[in-house]
Amino acid sequence: MCTDLRNLSRCLAAALIVGTILFLINQADVVFGGRATTLTWIKIGLSYLVPFFVANYGIVLASRRSASR
Repeated sequence: MCTDLRNLSRCLAAALIVGTILFLINQADVVFGGRATTLTWIKIGLSYLVPFFVANYGIVLASRRSASR
């Protein structure tokens, strides 16, 4: 279920949208100001990974809920 291409594309879309918003809110001034460190780039990566995993977890929960009915 987590590797289904439809689910992965939805999770990637959510990660790109939400991750970009989080990046712009939290790290854009640092990056565009030229002050980005390795830690900044790790935080940016997490800004994209967290929404991906949350969306994937939501799909898993929804499929379990529909399977139990």
